[in-house]
Amino acid sequence: MIPHLDAAYSLARWLTRNDADADDVVQDAFLRAYRAFEGFRGGDARPWLFAIVRNCHRTRWAKSRQNAEVPLAEEHAGHEEGEMPVAAALVSAEDTPEAALIRSDTATSLAAVLDGLPVDYREVIVLREFEDLSYRDIAQVVGTPIGTVMSRLARGRALMRERWLALTEEKADHGLR
Repeated sequence: MIPHLDAAYSLARWLTRNDADADDVVQDAFLRAYRAFEGFRGGDARPWLFAIVRNCHRTRWAKSRQNAEVPLAEEHAGHEEGEMPVAAALVSAEDTPEAALIRSDTATSLAAVLDGLPVDYREVIVLREFEDLSYRDIAQVVGTPIGTVMSRLARGRALMRERWLALTEEKADHGLR
């Protein structure tokens, strides 16, 4: 499971929208995976681990709502710019300062658009586009038929496109690149 730690954290980060909660989810997931490893039937461990990460997130989310410790709207309120994993991944050390700034702005905007999607769309997009899982593996992780995965991906991508165009139009209206 250790080779998949970074990918599990990335998924948890996108689901929880904050570093501390993602750390807790991944810790819970690895503990559950360790305890349930005898039940693992072999094959690719990544989808199995991602399903555990997803279930740990859902369990924590349900408990937080039930206990009303932190209102959900506040818990998942926005994040500081540049905090999402995609922002760091798109900036190259070989870029000129201008190119790095443009890439960073694009990455931050992309992260904000993805972060604003409903969790059902966000999780399948992260699993497909960032983790490169097959539709079958995504279906296993989220516990839905492949057709549902495909429709969520299509709807999520369409929603991202719509929000991306609105964001770029808004930037153009304000004279920003």
